[in-house]
Amino acid sequence: MIRKVVNNVKEALAGVEDGMTFMLGGFGLCGIPENAIAELVDMGVEEITCISNNAGVDDFGLGLLLQKKQIKKMISSYVGENDEFERQMLSGELEVELTPQGTLAEKCRAAQAGFPAFYTPAGYGTEVAEGKETREFNGKMYVLETAYKADFAFVKAWKGDEAGNLIFKGTARNFNPCMCGAAKITVAEVEELVPAGQLDPNVIHVPGIFVKRIFQGKNYEKRIEQRTVREKS
Repeated sequence: MIRKVVNNVKEALAGVEDGMTFMLGGFGLCGIPENAIAELVDMGVEEITCISNNAGVDDFGLGLLLQKKQIKKMISSYVGENDEFERQMLSGELEVELTPQGTLAEKCRAAQAGFPAFYTPAGYGTEVAEGKETREFNGKMYVLETAYKADFAFVKAWKGDEAGNLIFKGTARNFNPCMCGAAKITVAEVEELVPAGQLDPNVIHVPGIFVKRIFQGKNYEKRIEQRTVREKS
């Protein structure tokens, strides 16, 4: 059994350099690779391109990298909760590529599966389709979208084993799984790391073949983006 475990986040991010493209899993603030993001901030890498469903909030998630102006380009679907992102985008400090959410997920999955491109009806007739090839299939128009190319994919799972097999919990399963194996190197941080053979094969979401490095994460905050509660009656 191939052992994918590294001792800590520093070893997991070995090879990260300025100007690289990173995929970062998670949905909102759920299931984001908190340890990897914190290490990217500490490393001070610059001019990076981030592919992520969202840009975190001002003081958490990818918002920490935005505060340090380490991100050159943001490829996202939803970025409405980050004031600093809005400021940098409107001032021209940050290059932004907004992508329909399903298309973003499929561009990751296509890279994972080794497909260079695919056709989707999402975005046809809008700015999303500008400069892209379009084609009709069965009377409906489609846009050709190319798969993403990334140097590293950083994902966060609930549980993993030493061989890199991963199990995700709840909403964290939205973008993390399709980013595994979609970059040259996939780094997984997990809440619980167990010996190989302890996970039930029937509940594994991502097999270890898609993961290059795995480590035990720590100090997870698991913030709630917007807490909504009922008034006390």
